[in-house]
Amino acid sequence: MNIEEIRFDERGLVPAIVQDAVSKEVLTLAYMNKESLQKTMESGETWFFSRSRNELWHKGATSGNTQAVIELRWDCDQDALLVLVEANGPACHTGSFSCFEKTTETKAVPNPYAILSELEHVIAKRDAERPEGSYTTYLLEEGADKILKKVGEEAAEVIIAAKNRSHEELKWEAADLIFHLLVLLREQKLPFQDVLKALEERK
Repeated sequence: MNIEEIRFDERGLVPAIVQDAVSKEVLTLAYMNKESLQKTMESGETWFFSRSRNELWHKGATSGNTQAVIELRWDCDQDALLVLVEANGPACHTGSFSCFEKTTETKAVPNPYAILSELEHVIAKRDAERPEGSYTTYLLEEGADKILKKVGEEAAEVIIAAKNRSHEELKWEAADLIFHLLVLLREQKLPFQDVLKALEERK
């Protein structure tokens, strides 16, 4: 990226949308000036400009919730940035995974596959916040070996359910397998979107 190509506003700022590189969840909207953008590019971690404090700030400097930059993009007008990150903890000062947690009801026709995106979001949220008592937190803290064991166990349960010709049993076991597979993808930092792209390429 050539910083000189970026069109900063009259205050010398450019909006930066921060997005989780794996789940694609939008984490926050912050602002960068030329210096913070330069520091971001040099350090590999996000730096922003605080409009309220009128100073640079390194995300996670005090909380430890740093954001490793995976990719920097800018829009067609060169006046907005998209920062794909690997977040080391919650993005929001409230302790939430994302600053955009509040939602409003819509009358849109429900998408039956939306649960997959929602589940990926929940798993990413658990990964960032690590709430006590959460089974997902337990799996992620135990690491790959434990998750892989569960994937293997659930795959075996799917096979048994199918052999038993039990739709009810197969339904629940397949759901368990999908959940554990999504946890594994999160642990491996592989976006589910990449799996869908692989399926698309095979079509």
